[in-house]
Amino acid sequence: MPFGIVASMIAARLGKTVFKGVWGRIDQSEPPRARTAEASLPKVVGAAALEAATMAGVAAAVDRASARTFQYIFGVWPGDEPEEEDEEE
Repeated sequence: MPFGIVASMIAARLGKTVFKGVWGRIDQSEPPRARTAEASLPKVVGAAALEAATMAGVAAAVDRASARTFQYIFGVWPGDEPEEEDEEE
């Protein structure tokens, strides 16, 4: 359990950093929030979608890396095991 908590904290920080880096390549200003008066709707929605996608992608990568590290250290996969398929003859 503590392993997952630390991994999620790392993912959140890393996700924010990656999003700010990606947004910096798109626009020099800060990403607009929904209640920013001077921002256009496409820019606000685009920034929110990019942020969500970035955060989800980074979270999945960190989760996968932490699961592989857990398996390496403890010898047990922490998540779901694949179901064995019945062979039909």
